Amino acid sequence: MSGLGSYRSTVLQVDQPLHPAQRHNEGTASAYTRNRRPVVPVYSESHSDETVAVKRELQIKNWGHAKKEALVRGDKDKLCRLSH
Repeated sequence: MSGLGSYRSTVLQVDQPLHPAQRHNEGTASAYTRNRRPVVPVYSESHSDETVAVKRELQIKNWGHAKKEALVRGDKDKLCRLSH
C-alpha cells in the first residue's frame, strides 16, 4: 500500500536483489510511487510458476480498490460479492 492508500501489485522474482517495496521507497522503481511513499507490503502470494504469478498480478491489477482491500483483509465473503 502506498502512502496515499492506493494498492499496487508486483510479481516478486526470486533473483531480485531488493524487494520491490524497498526499490519503490528508494525512488528507483516507479514514477507512480515516487510521490506516494512510503510503500508498505500488505499482501503476498507464492506461485511456483512465473507465468501463473504474472497472470495473477495482472488479474489483481484490474480489480478496483474495494476488491483489493477485501483481498488484503482476507474478507472472502466481500471478495466473492465483488466478483459478480
